[in-house]
Amino acid sequence: MSAGEPGRPLTAGEVAHSWAADVFAEEGLDDADRLRLAFGLLDLLVEYWVTCEIRFAHQGPDGPLPADVLWDGYRRRLEADGDAETLTYSLWVDWFEDRETAAGAFAGVLGDDIERLVAEPSEGPLRRARRVLDCSGPVPWPVKEAAYRAAARLPVLHAALFAGLRAGYHDLYGDLEPAAALALLDRLELPADTEHLAELRHVLAAGHRNHHRSPGAWDEAVRTRG
Repeated sequence: MSAGEPGRPLTAGEVAHSWAADVFAEEGLDDADRLRLAFGLLDLLVEYWVTCEIRFAHQGPDGPLPADVLWDGYRRRLEADGDAETLTYSLWVDWFEDRETAAGAFAGVLGDDIERLVAEPSEGPLRRARRVLDCSGPVPWPVKEAAYRAAARLPVLHAALFAGLRAGYHDLYGDLEPAAALALLDRLELPADTEHLAELRHVLAAGHRNHHRSPGAWDEAVRTRG
């Protein structure tokens, strides 16, 4: 119930803001169990704020949290059927856009096992790979390039890889190397009418790294295509 409005049930967001931080002060539990409890709260509430508190605890004075438990929690939920928007948004805006955490986060959710995933693909890990690639635009190019090349060997990942490349160009914090990204793009098996495919190829061929550094380049690509 809400203390301010007796009788009114708390929303999931209010519960998250009120209680998620307290999970990491729970006595009688070690850091791994507190983290597992936080993930359980995330499963119950499906609220982005829970992921924020997980990150705060990881980067706070009592952190870091156990990396194996942290990234296993993300991986298993990214592999599950159903909506994973809370997790992918968390990865994108909190872990991947932060240069101090991007490498560890990307390795933990995909980079460390992409070779095995491509060699022995199965439904859950492929679902995870698609979701991570789709939101990986801000990950520094040197961190993600090897995983991108591995993913390119598996056509079922090509659409998600294209989304990652496109975000690497358009996102404010996006990162790519134009020549390497173009070579990778040319390997993808995509429908010829894939939206923005021609424009992305055009700006990469012209050597542009990011839409925000060359704001007129994309419009020029659109005009050229037209």
